[in-house]
Amino acid sequence: MSAAVALGALDRTRRERRMRAASTTGILTAVGIALAITALAVGSVAIAPADVIAALAGTADGGAQFIVRELRLPRLTLALVVGAALGMAGALLQSVVRNPLASPDIVGVTGGASAAAVLAIGAGATGLAVSGSALVGAAVAIVLVLAASGRQLGGTRIVVVGIAVAFLAQGVLGYALTRARLEQADSAYFWLVGSVGSPSTPETLVLGMLVAVVAIGTVLGRGALAAQLLGDETATAVGSRPRRTRILAVTASTVLAAASVAVAGPLAFVAFVAGPIARRLRGGGPAVLTAALVGAVLVLASDLVAQNLIPGSLQPPAGLVTGAVGAPLLVWLLIRAARQEGRA
Repeated sequence: MSAAVALGALDRTRRERRMRAASTTGILTAVGIALAITALAVGSVAIAPADVIAALAGTADGGAQFIVRELRLPRLTLALVVGAALGMAGALLQSVVRNPLASPDIVGVTGGASAAAVLAIGAGATGLAVSGSALVGAAVAIVLVLAASGRQLGGTRIVVVGIAVAFLAQGVLGYALTRARLEQADSAYFWLVGSVGSPSTPETLVLGMLVAVVAIGTVLGRGALAAQLLGDETATAVGSRPRRTRILAVTASTVLAAASVAVAGPLAFVAFVAGPIARRLRGGGPAVLTAALVGAVLVLASDLVAQNLIPGSLQPPAGLVTGAVGAPLLVWLLIRAARQEGRA
């Protein structure tokens, strides 16, 4: 009888988790759709939501259709794809190192990608050369972090080492800016804030395919990711291979972060905040796909705020808004981690 009661309680818990996951996904999707329609409707030329839908369907007049499909839709698509990529990158890294403070922003991956990309820009590179440089810089940064952290990937060690690597990348970035010509440095400074205002269809498609591949891999490996949260010994005991899972997750996180930086610049704190928000909404677990939705909503909302709600003649990049949102959350997580360590 006690075994039957325990199995019944376990079954109810699983149903509740599935229902919570479904409701969270539905709410985030609805919010994303509402923000997307708003992004396509507002601007210097306001368009009614009904006309936005007609333009997407190809039945609107020529002016509205051009504004929606040619001017605003590419920017919207880039914001969604970049946000999803950053959200997944942060959640993957946080899940395998079991530390909510670990993200590509904090541990130097984004800094390494930015430094390498600016070095390439200063050398006159464009397009794929800049993207490749960003990937190399991110890979070098994460290798340095993992090598210096050793086997101690949990706790605060990886965060401390990552901050050191981020400062090193910042020094390289400063050197790259001093060596660049004036027009290159001016372009690099604006790019370093992070913006989705210059969409490129080929780059957006490549990043979208990367997001799709990693999302499929996450679905297939969701059991291994969940076991990773229990520690290496427990994960091995239940049949998982934690070392392989960690390598694959860190690699996917690095590639997503580097590709996002190459396309839109380092949008601050999106990768960092998406994971904790997603896990809070889901009630625990890796929540990688939920983090992708959270990241997409965050970037889209930040770009809307930057374009329409900040006064002034110049529209600031979305990275300014994401930084303003992420900084207080970082302070809160640091305080919370310190309190938990004090109780332990």
